[in-house]
Amino acid sequence: MDTLDEKLVKIFPNESVLKNPENYSAFGGRALPSFIRDWLVKKYADDAGSVDGYALARFLQEHIPDKETSHTIKGQLTKGEDVQLLMRMVVEVDVKTGSYRLAIPDLGVKANEASVNASLLHKHRELLGGEVWGVGKLTWIAPTATGKKDGHIELIDFKPFKPYDVDIEYYRQARDKFTVDEWVNLLIKSMEYNPGGFEGLTQKLRFLARLLPFVQQRLNMVELAPKGTGKSYVFGNLTKYGWLISGGTVTRAKLFYDMQKNSPGIVTSYDYVAMDEVATIVFADADELAGAMKNYLESGAFTVGKSRQEADAGFVLLGNIPLTSDLRPRNSHYFEDLPPMFRESALLDRFHGFIEGWYLPRIQENLKVRGYTLNVEYFSEVLHALRSVADYDVVVGEMLVVPTKADTRDVTAVKRLCAAYLRLLFPNVHKSKDITPADFDLYCLQPALEKRAIIRRQAHLVDSEFREEMPDITVKRDPSGSSTGNRTDDLFEDEPATPGA
Repeated sequence: MDTLDEKLVKIFPNESVLKNPENYSAFGGRALPSFIRDWLVKKYADDAGSVDGYALARFLQEHIPDKETSHTIKGQLTKGEDVQLLMRMVVEVDVKTGSYRLAIPDLGVKANEASVNASLLHKHRELLGGEVWGVGKLTWIAPTATGKKDGHIELIDFKPFKPYDVDIEYYRQARDKFTVDEWVNLLIKSMEYNPGGFEGLTQKLRFLARLLPFVQQRLNMVELAPKGTGKSYVFGNLTKYGWLISGGTVTRAKLFYDMQKNSPGIVTSYDYVAMDEVATIVFADADELAGAMKNYLESGAFTVGKSRQEADAGFVLLGNIPLTSDLRPRNSHYFEDLPPMFRESALLDRFHGFIEGWYLPRIQENLKVRGYTLNVEYFSEVLHALRSVADYDVVVGEMLVVPTKADTRDVTAVKRLCAAYLRLLFPNVHKSKDITPADFDLYCLQPALEKRAIIRRQAHLVDSEFREEMPDITVKRDPSGSSTGNRTDDLFEDEPATPGA
């Protein structure tokens, strides 16, 4: 173990896990999300971090279904055996009958073949609609003698997959024991990447910007990057609180509210909605959807029919962008290849920040993590819990000096981005006195201004009515102007071309 590994294991003995290929070999080609894999590795690891691969393989075979074992499990059920599994479930509401239909994709069970027992709905709000991971007990309900009702599978017991009760204050206090560089490396390792594969602190911080929507409510981001830089992996594998849309058709009903099913859409159940390969997604009734998105991105509320609801999910647009030979965008209009609704200035202006993915490294072998990291399931619970801690937003309000004539959307964007950086990099901050103005300016305000300025420039290129200039938002300085000395010389300087892309 290196020094960071030793410190991580000492401070997070129950939340750390050893990442090496041998420990994960039992999974084979199973496409399980990282938060499931890490939990299982921790479950079957000894004190030295070695994993009992045979025991892990048996657990997978007995308790986590795949399509190879689906027929066997269905056979067990129809013979009267109850089956308990750790599985991914999708609940759909049938408003005609008032029932809750259950799909189990990895078992090949469709929504018209299974249901949720009504007694579980009062105990577990997770089962009121959408995708959920948990330990479920299944039974077989035989068809009625009259033949009016077909036989079907029923979920009769459920325990949500949430193995950690996070002590968020312990996590916040633990940050005091790490330097800025150590903490940045810890975060990158917990994302399952090797800090040594990056070109320095600047590139690491750009990479960590992908986590901002994980920790900040209603933060809307855009990332355009070359292929192979890991966008899909981060947003699709690190947390069960995010929803990744990869292709297909997107409707207002799916995102916000389905009037036919009388069911809220996915924005009401998740921390963020990420649209991957956004240029390939089909947006049904695009004008209607664009109007709903404008309202939601502005206020966090949406109205469909007589139903008005609020949510705190952010939106993330992920796409590829053509680059020149020196790895810079070919077109100054970054959104040229995106669907038309996202090239409209009023909608574009409602996104808070832009991640320049061409500065990030292509995923190669040297970026695969080895050594100790935070367990992804614990890490994802921490990121989710940080969203609800109000201290950071108060600190941001106290630290910033905002011109009276500053554009309100610019101010909102900068404040949310600053609060997200604070949650991510300085979770130990409780009050404004806990961070120096210099550190707040360097690690929070400057990257926030940079990311919002790109949105501002792109909106100006689309519509000259939008000014290109950003408001002169600054940090309140203490009388002595003191600094903690954490400033890094290469931070936010021009970077060389991304290696290996």
